[in-house]
Amino acid sequence: MTTHLFILTGASRGMGLAIAEQLLAGEHRLLCISRRPDPALDALAVQQNCLLEQWALDLSESEHAAACLKVWLNSLDPLQLKSATLINNAGVIPAIAPLSASEPAELTRALRVGLEAPMLLTASFLGATASWSVPRKVLNMSSGLGRRPMASQAAYCAAKAGMDHFTRCLALEEARLANGALVCSLAPGVIDTDMQEQLRSADAASFPDQAGFVQLKATGQLTTPGEAARRVLAWLARPDFGQQVVADVRDNA
Repeated sequence: MTTHLFILTGASRGMGLAIAEQLLAGEHRLLCISRRPDPALDALAVQQNCLLEQWALDLSESEHAAACLKVWLNSLDPLQLKSATLINNAGVIPAIAPLSASEPAELTRALRVGLEAPMLLTASFLGATASWSVPRKVLNMSSGLGRRPMASQAAYCAAKAGMDHFTRCLALEEARLANGALVCSLAPGVIDTDMQEQLRSADAASFPDQAGFVQLKATGQLTTPGEAARRVLAWLARPDFGQQVVADVRDNA
């Protein structure tokens, strides 16, 4: 039986976990890469008759993760697949503070997980599948903060802005190929996750936007992780996926 292959990072909580849950289907094969595998996800995969594999990897060690992915992909039989999709969803928010007060280790981790790892994983994915004849997609989960600056979150904003621009470069490269991958850097909207809680509880003296995030929650403007996942997967399934290389789920909704 042929299947649709999905590779997803950051599947342990929030929208990433919701995406993983919604991808569990009999015609799918799913590889999740997270720091902590979820036993409940394994149980749900059994119920849905979905082939699921979970890797416990720290994506700040991006070279190791990319090497593991390359070896794994090279072990697959592409004749058993209908399509292959990489979803770079993982990201971390460092301590909310001005750059001058930020710890080097936190800045390094945010940039490695949020930008370096997606680039290296994408390189492994596209290199290992270059000879495959099936449709291939890369979906990079971006943020409005990659397109709008925010004080006290320089590393997160920079990682997301870098993700947008590396996706633009990638689209140019893949467009030159006979079976190039379709790529998109997609902002998923404002989601009710742990990150939002961190932003709301930050010290307003060092985080000028704190009140705005409190207001988003108070006025019910946050999307649930499940609904955000549904919108993201609907965008991924669009027949014109990839035509808008940098996009927002709220565009042309």
